[in-house]
Amino acid sequence: MRLARLREEKGVSARDMSLSMGQNPGYINNIESGKSMPSLSGIFYICEYLGITPKDFFDIETKNPSKANELYSVARGLTDEQLDNLIAIAKGLRK
Repeated sequence: MRLARLREEKGVSARDMSLSMGQNPGYINNIESGKSMPSLSGIFYICEYLGITPKDFFDIETKNPSKANELYSVARGLTDEQLDNLIAIAKGLRK
């Protein structure tokens, strides 16, 4: 599930994440196992904890939104030529 992957990329256990969010120890585990669903505000808290936006959370094509956002942040300060080089590198990595 998406939540488990994002949580593992952050390097935190389901229990620790639950407790850090002020929830019972099994909160995240119950969501990941499908036993319960988070409320809308719960989704926002989960995203805040993970350092991502709700759009990032639901964008399943982006495997690691935190790193993608970091790359985008760096790219915003590059010149057109540097961006072209970065795009060429990225395309080469996808092969």
